[in-house]
Amino acid sequence: MARLKELYKKEIVPQLMKELGFDNPMRVPRIEKVCVNIGLGKAKTDPSLIDLAKKSLSLITGQAPVVTKAKKSIAGFNLRKGMTIGCKVTLRGERMYEFLDRLFNLAMPRIRDFQGVSERCFDGRGNFTLGLRDQMIFPEAEFDIVSKLPGISVTIVTTADNDMEAKKLLEKMGMPFRRK
Repeated sequence: MARLKELYKKEIVPQLMKELGFDNPMRVPRIEKVCVNIGLGKAKTDPSLIDLAKKSLSLITGQAPVVTKAKKSIAGFNLRKGMTIGCKVTLRGERMYEFLDRLFNLAMPRIRDFQGVSERCFDGRGNFTLGLRDQMIFPEAEFDIVSKLPGISVTIVTTADNDMEAKKLLEKMGMPFRRK
């Protein structure tokens, strides 16, 4: 069992039940999934970037990514419907907990001049989205691949009813929020 999942079940659930006033452990918010995305607008001129992004994403997450295609044509971006514009991975279960553990404890402390993540990244429904400019913060990333790619977007989807509950959950799990 993943270290973070074990911590959640044994320590975080009882703490959150007490703090949030829940009488049933099933009401305590939990993380449903983590979506990791690389958007590649430059892929329309350089198709080899998609292969690099797929390789990089599979190294970082441990799961094969899915290629994303444009849903509509947008003339201002020279984009046609069906063009490849990125790749994504949706993590659930053990892989999700392993990825979050590496993100919170290995990757984020390696960010230069890091002072915590902003609380403004919640969407109002308990989901949190984080943008990372540099993929080299992950120990699995290879420099020759990552140097040609843009950053990644990580979305953490929770079952929390509001942002306050989700923030408490993520704080207990080890998300380093910025201190005021």
